[in-house]
Amino acid sequence: MNSILRSPDRINFRSLIAALCLTLTLVSFVGPGPAAAQEQRLRTLTVTGRGIEVIPTTQTQVRLGVEVQGKTAAAVQQEVARRSSAVVELLRSRPVEKLETSGISLNPTYSYENNQQRQLTGYIGTNTVTFRINTQSAGTLLDDAVKAGATRIDGVSFVAAESAIESARKQALKKATQDAQSQADAVLSALNLKGGEILSIQVNGASAPPPVYRQFATRAASAADATTPVVGGEQQIEASVTLQISY
Repeated sequence: MNSILRSPDRINFRSLIAALCLTLTLVSFVGPGPAAAQEQRLRTLTVTGRGIEVIPTTQTQVRLGVEVQGKTAAAVQQEVARRSSAVVELLRSRPVEKLETSGISLNPTYSYENNQQRQLTGYIGTNTVTFRINTQSAGTLLDDAVKAGATRIDGVSFVAAESAIESARKQALKKATQDAQSQADAVLSALNLKGGEILSIQVNGASAPPPVYRQFATRAASAADATTPVVGGEQQIEASVTLQISY
């Protein structure tokens, strides 16, 4: 009986059980490693800053055209083409940019008298172009375009030069980033906390809004008329930046 209890196999089994218990005790005592503990302690603050840059508009974007009414489609189209060619030729002789055709149409016109069935009365044709020009020269060019054959000015909008917009975009981004950092500093300071490294940066946008056309009325100018006044304004570039900061 005693020889069985003291056998080598029985002693090795008891030693193995003791070693396993010691290992589990050490693991429980040591706990998670430094990396896991650091991950558990990581806290972040997310803030969004905004920046606005206002720049003067120096260019005027114009939408004008020719509109003709007549009895036959062929006659209307021919007159529209004649006047439009004269207007385009004038524009090409001036320092305009981004000249392009924005619309061409030819439609029948009808009359509805005494609630009777509609009757064809003729046709109306239009040819519209858009272009950009320095605001200081816009008024004179509009008057000259009317003299050359333009019969309608659908609107004008004011924009800054491309180089000015790009410079303003960078400044707006810089202001947005500084604003986000300032917000984070204020929050952490109020809570007696210290900010850490920036974990992520997100640029949400920094672009100029599209130009909005304003209605513009004019008439054929005589030699004694003054130049049509065209006055620009300002353009606003807005940007936003989001920062995620550890603390």
